[in-house]
Amino acid sequence: MTELLKIALPDGSVKEMPVGSSPADVAASIGPGLAKAALAARVDGELRDLTRPFDGDAQLALVTARDEADALELVRHDYAHVLAEAIQSLWPGTQITFGPATDDGFYYDVKAPASRDPFSMDDLPAIEEEMRRIIAADKPLRREVWSREDLIARWQSEGEAFKAEWAKELPEGEDLTVYWSGDDWLDMCRGPHLPSTGKLDPQAFKLMRVAGAYWRGDQNNAQLTRIYGTGWLNKKQLNEHLHRLEEAAKRDHRKLGREMDLFHLQEEAHGSVFWHPKGFRIWRELEAYMRRAIDAAGYREVKTPQVMDARQWEQSGHWGKYRENMFVIPDEVPNVEDEGPLVSDDAAWMALKPMNCPAHVLIFRQGIKSYRDLPMRIYENGCCHRNEPHGALHGLMRVRQFTQDDAHIFCREDQIVDEVRKFCELADRIYRDFGFTYSVKLALRPEQRYGSDADWDKAEDELRRAVADAGMATEEYGWEELPGEGAFYAPKLEWHLTDAIGRTWQVGTIQSDRVLPERLDASYVGEDGEKHRPVMLHRAIFGSYERFIGILIEHNAGRLPLWLAPTQAVVATIVSDADDYANDVVAQLNAAGIRTEPDLRNEKINYKVREHSHAKVPHLLVVGKREADEGTVAIRTLGEQQQKVLPLAEAIDMLKGEATPPDLR
Repeated sequence: MTELLKIALPDGSVKEMPVGSSPADVAASIGPGLAKAALAARVDGELRDLTRPFDGDAQLALVTARDEADALELVRHDYAHVLAEAIQSLWPGTQITFGPATDDGFYYDVKAPASRDPFSMDDLPAIEEEMRRIIAADKPLRREVWSREDLIARWQSEGEAFKAEWAKELPEGEDLTVYWSGDDWLDMCRGPHLPSTGKLDPQAFKLMRVAGAYWRGDQNNAQLTRIYGTGWLNKKQLNEHLHRLEEAAKRDHRKLGREMDLFHLQEEAHGSVFWHPKGFRIWRELEAYMRRAIDAAGYREVKTPQVMDARQWEQSGHWGKYRENMFVIPDEVPNVEDEGPLVSDDAAWMALKPMNCPAHVLIFRQGIKSYRDLPMRIYENGCCHRNEPHGALHGLMRVRQFTQDDAHIFCREDQIVDEVRKFCELADRIYRDFGFTYSVKLALRPEQRYGSDADWDKAEDELRRAVADAGMATEEYGWEELPGEGAFYAPKLEWHLTDAIGRTWQVGTIQSDRVLPERLDASYVGEDGEKHRPVMLHRAIFGSYERFIGILIEHNAGRLPLWLAPTQAVVATIVSDADDYANDVVAQLNAAGIRTEPDLRNEKINYKVREHSHAKVPHLLVVGKREADEGTVAIRTLGEQQQKVLPLAEAIDMLKGEATPPDLR
């Protein structure tokens, strides 16, 4: 009797298949529709090629386009291979290196042959056309296992120096797999892949840009060209993505920051922001809003030093775990002579603070604390510095100097769940005031961490219970647990905001920490008269003022809510006869707390309307001789087609109501 494999399916049924069968055979046995729709398979949880034979009895889940995460990973991987094949087809002698899938597409690093210049944007249309030809050919994608020696010999014979170098460094005894595209092109790859190039939609990808790259990311190595593309399951998804990119470009906070005269960055202060008066007005409004929120929630604001001794950072654990991201400073007077080193070899070291936590512990340690003093909530608009690589900096979103809305809650064990619940409710109110929806995630213990497993079990459970008590551990709030994503000293809750075009931003956090109080010897006197360690809750809602302002600008496309807008209204004249009335209107609006500027220039009103709309001024109050005679204003609101004429007093009342911060309404 022929031996049969038992293949368990997700519905609980079991298929008996001959030895040598593949997931494709199972799909075909179920029906032609599934056989056509299947893209790959999960065999005992591992994503595999559809045509790869089973190793034995297995659990099988067939992957189709409905399994979007897996399907997108597969098609993007395949688009990358088709890109490399297309380039080598068009320009023989091109060397290929690596081509992974990315969050929204793929790229491949290649080196152009000596006969031509490096690839450029001008080459992309021809490459796209060749990629579509390869897709239309419906070439089978076939997996083979090769020996290291045979693979290295193949790459060397074809002049693929980069591939040969990489193959030489792979572990001895490891199966090296290649994938053939038809019978005429192969690449070294672990897979998996789709059954054939024809499974790709030729209208669902687009090559986006080229950039320089170095072999293996090392600037001392050969320079390559990285060709980026975006790839999707169908043309509709591609079009939606391109529309999102178009919207994101319009909303780019760096572009809008220039147009609205909010801030600038320059090389003299890499990663630090020069705030202009209008941009700093937004900052001040956010700061005032947050102060009202934290005052009402029982926090006490503090201010701590920028520079602290390295020994403090050693004791906290940051010197060993985080030093590469810290700016360190010698604690001595620098040499002022022309000769000799600037700093001696025996200088003591200090560091600009990359976070506020240790300084807040030092405040807590001043004086004896009783269990009755807890919870103690310490807040700081704390300026921090982190030594981010120049290439990683990005406008306001990733900087070297930033200010956190940072707070630490020192509490007893029995207070943790309630304090975290209160924070969840505070964060909810604040994010809703700014018009955001969000999801809540729990980041669990990483592999490298401080503290015992028992402490981590307890800390993770406390955060879970707090979110449940706040009613947020639900699908509505996008509740999810993220294994391995916690900090080295504590698990954390994360708030992921969704903006107006569907992007997510991880902003707020709260972390339950038992490690730092122990390392820095924080204690309180308990009801039993003995010393106890407090638990330290690290928390922030904006994350950093810089990044939150960048997110707000992009979320609102520069059209900030009136209470945040740096200039809330401009009074513009039609004729010079109305100048005196315009100045009076400006004075009354400013007296009512509306940030207003006059525009009395001798320009046509349509020109003024365009200019102030471009600068995202929320309201333009137009006045001419008629308005001056009648004591009215014609209000043009940004984004609205129709203007409305109101008596000045009524217009002031309307704007005052709209300009009131949401927490004061």
